[in-house]
Amino acid sequence: MQYDPIKRSLGNVFNKTPFLRKLFYRLLDLLLLRAWHVHKELRSWIRRASKDASILDAGAGFGQYTYWLSRRNPDWKILSVDVKEEQVEDCNNFFKKIGSDNVRFEVGDLTKFVNENSYDLVVCVDVMEHIEEDVQVFRNFHASLKKGGMVLISTPSDQGGSDVHGDDDTSFIEEHVRDGYNIGDIEQKLRSAGFSKIEARYQYGSPGKIAWRLSMKYPILMLGKSKLYFIILPFYYLLTYPFAFILNYFDVRGKHSSGTGLIVKAWK
Repeated sequence: MQYDPIKRSLGNVFNKTPFLRKLFYRLLDLLLLRAWHVHKELRSWIRRASKDASILDAGAGFGQYTYWLSRRNPDWKILSVDVKEEQVEDCNNFFKKIGSDNVRFEVGDLTKFVNENSYDLVVCVDVMEHIEEDVQVFRNFHASLKKGGMVLISTPSDQGGSDVHGDDDTSFIEEHVRDGYNIGDIEQKLRSAGFSKIEARYQYGSPGKIAWRLSMKYPILMLGKSKLYFIILPFYYLLTYPFAFILNYFDVRGKHSSGTGLIVKAWK
């Protein structure tokens, strides 16, 4: 399924006013299990972060994690990079409207983007599954981090992370260049890029797999068929979200021997 047209449709709906954009971010934070996991790791990083930290949001998309971080400390300097010019322009306009002076968006290709020894944190969510030259990107992250800096990556695993469970399956999201990472594979690639300390864990365990279908897969399939489903979605979530919320809670709290997603942290 082509996911980008659906994202553009959602952007058009929620981008009419800053209030709707903020509501959109809040909905993403509630619905996306990956956001729950990423926020958990970011809160842990924040407890040790300096007051003048510098952050790179690598592949920022709608800017949801940039927004979340920017509200935590207005003194942090956040550079958010995305390959899509229209996305960058849109985000710069929004953050200017809400007066976030500590945030800047730029067009950038992560296979080429390097700012040496500049960042205390690099956030990379739902990006690496779209990039063929992943080791080069990891090298660029390593070069761009300050000594002791951390990269946080969220990406599908090879345990069905793109809804691929067999050799005959195709990725649910057609823009993915790989179906997911093996933990050992991504750790080895990060080491080859220069990282020495690496921690990786599964997300989207048994509870998360069900929550993802309820809160994301089925709504995306509906919207892929017709935009008229926008009218039905509020009623759909009214019925299903309480169950998805409980499942998300247990997925974030639990430890999983396998899962369809990975959370990876690596330090320079």
